[in-house]
Amino acid sequence: QAGGIPQVMKVLLNAGLLHGDCITISGQTIAEVLADVPDVPRADQDVIRPIGEPMYAEGHLAILKGNLSPEGAVAKITGLKNPVITGPARVFDDEQSALAAILAGRIVAGDVMVLRYLGPKGGPGMPEMLAPTGALIGAGLGESVGLITDGRFSGGTWGMVVGHVAPEAAAGGTIAFVEEGDSITIDAHELKLELNVSEAEIAKRREGWTAPAPRYTRGVQAKFAFNASSASTGAVLDNY
Repeated sequence: QAGGIPQVMKVLLNAGLLHGDCITISGQTIAEVLADVPDVPRADQDVIRPIGEPMYAEGHLAILKGNLSPEGAVAKITGLKNPVITGPARVFDDEQSALAAILAGRIVAGDVMVLRYLGPKGGPGMPEMLAPTGALIGAGLGESVGLITDGRFSGGTWGMVVGHVAPEAAAGGTIAFVEEGDSITIDAHELKLELNVSEAEIAKRREGWTAPAPRYTRGVQAKFAFNASSASTGAVLDNY
């Protein structure tokens, strides 16, 4: 009744926050599609706020950077009392083993779980890590255990979680060189994601690293894994 998504988009367009010349599925541009939508939302509603009067000073997503994610990573910080943690890395190269560790009680408060080789190339296709995060919440560890991954999360994910770590492990990103017990810092206040290991040690590990064999060697998934770009550029095939 307040105007729906079109009204929200019109407010964003007028604020210069959307590219009005982008073509939509209708064949028209965004600006053309929104041409008949009022510039100002109805006065008898308070759901769609003016740009100058947002509901929150900051958004619910934070882009973290550091030596673990020089191209960026995405943290969802809504509702967290303190989105900062430094703890020992618990490293997993697939989702299933990570989930099993949580369910078996081997993950404790203060740990930082690392789920890797799950990015656009490694997954392949950047699978959703909803099961491990759901298990952490079920175990009462949602705010006391960190989780970073080069995979992605669903809209229902909650907790001290950081996804889209780029570059991904399969492409030789720093997340591939994390070892069990390393100290990792997630700091959504300072927008940092750091592996607390010297650059010399990271370089040494990089020299000794070899990419694992691809999960698929033929078919669509193999082609996608070979061609996919970094998550930081959309995990797209536009470069090929």
